[in-house]
Amino acid sequence: MSNRQSTPFVLFLQLLGCLYFLSIPSLSLAVILEAGEIKQQLSNASSLAFKKSAVEDLQRLYSARQYQSIWLTAEAELSSIEAALDFIANADAEGLDSQDYQLQQLRHLRQQLPQSASIAAELELRTTHAVLTLARDLSRGRLAATAADSDWHISQPTFDTVAFLLEAAKSHTLQHSLQNLSSQNPSYQQLKQTLARYRQHIIEHPTWIHIPATPSIRPSTTDDIIPLIRQRIAQAYAIDGIAEFRLTSNLSQHYDEELVTAIKTFQTQHGLNPDGIIGKNTIRALNIPLAWKIRQLRIAMERLRWLPKNLGKRYLMVNTSGFRLMAVEQNEHALSMRIIVGRDYRSTPSFKGVLSHMILNPHWNVPSSIATKDLLPRQQKDPSFFTSGNYKIFSNHSRTEIIDPSTINWQAIKKGFPYVLRQEPGAHNALGRIKFMFPNPFDIYLHDTPSKSLFQKDIRTFSSGCIRLEKPLELAAFALGEQTLPEDFVEHFHSGTTKTIHLRKPLPIYLVYITAWVDEHEKVHFSPDIYGRDLRALQYAGW
Repeated sequence: MSNRQSTPFVLFLQLLGCLYFLSIPSLSLAVILEAGEIKQQLSNASSLAFKKSAVEDLQRLYSARQYQSIWLTAEAELSSIEAALDFIANADAEGLDSQDYQLQQLRHLRQQLPQSASIAAELELRTTHAVLTLARDLSRGRLAATAADSDWHISQPTFDTVAFLLEAAKSHTLQHSLQNLSSQNPSYQQLKQTLARYRQHIIEHPTWIHIPATPSIRPSTTDDIIPLIRQRIAQAYAIDGIAEFRLTSNLSQHYDEELVTAIKTFQTQHGLNPDGIIGKNTIRALNIPLAWKIRQLRIAMERLRWLPKNLGKRYLMVNTSGFRLMAVEQNEHALSMRIIVGRDYRSTPSFKGVLSHMILNPHWNVPSSIATKDLLPRQQKDPSFFTSGNYKIFSNHSRTEIIDPSTINWQAIKKGFPYVLRQEPGAHNALGRIKFMFPNPFDIYLHDTPSKSLFQKDIRTFSSGCIRLEKPLELAAFALGEQTLPEDFVEHFHSGTTKTIHLRKPLPIYLVYITAWVDEHEKVHFSPDIYGRDLRALQYAGW
């Protein structure tokens, strides 16, 4: 129909269409939200109930922009505000909580546009505050690390969120910049994917198989509880999709080879010795609720955010919870080994250092606390203990006078250890044949051990805080940047004489506590919360 043929009724419909188009909150917002409105709202920031530091950040950001809007601009046609809301909504996928960033309130304000300039300004400022907060949390962690975990001594990264947002807005890369704030660390991304999968599964399958306590079940035996264990492994297959968890039968009471393979894989996934025996630790791991694993994943992702963005081209990662040391080079796992960590009452702290040198055939200068609490009672029980263990006893720290242990009345010592104790190098030395030194205030180091059988234990908390190594010579080769150890190194190692070897290039080392972690095959593992640090951090976070 041409304009000439338009009737008054048609013109009326066309006018309604125009009015409807104008009612869509798009370009008209540029007129509503003037710089003066933002400035006025900021001058009365108490009405927004922001902390003083948050108001200062907003003032710094908007003054640099002459109080021009970031999210509600004529050019953007609301795409910027939608990108910001999507960014905030995605906080849940990062193991955070989108409601900590006022998502519902922001959506409510968004729905009210364009009722008034004041609502538009409030949406603008609240959105910026939420984005700044989430950007900070993604870049350095939501929690104050040392408050959540008093044994964490690694400084959190610094991140200037105001400078970041100013640059992103200036370069018109807001959406891209926000999307790239999430850690690109491969382990973090693997945990993130696992978190999404577990959350979806628990929604669709809220029930969980529980295995009652039972005596240890060995391969090739029959037990009434085996069908229940088969059902639990079937759940694990549905969750993780691990091929070994796919069983052909869920009813048989026979503990056959197929189920043994599945149990060994499950044991490996949960930091247990993969012996195929279904004992109390395996039952405990089978009974861990999926809801707890989700919490483990969340706090593990948070702990990864606490770490520096750049760990180095070559470094060591010691996970005390996972009883595992991994050597990394160019983002690839070059070496992985089992470790032994501190007992619960001598727990190994989380900190970073720089490996600088190795000592072959070391002496062990026994700390006074260990001499008093651990070794003195053994000497009192067995008068030959210090002699057979190749310990030397000195009257003072200058070690000028060696005392014959048979001349001391050990039974009379009731408190403290009034001597200096040193174990000489040798096959039975507690430090083994080599120790790795990185200066730190905790007197922690890595070392060999003569007690190799302890690496077969499930929960390896046997040390006094230092880290015992399953493969010390392989670590020595990595530290030296060699594929195999030099001949002179091997000669000194077997000679029995003490020698210090300095690294040509210092090696960063990070001791951390992360109960959900990714191995060299990109498989997610779960470890027991041996020191209770996850539980305390989760309670602190309210997660």
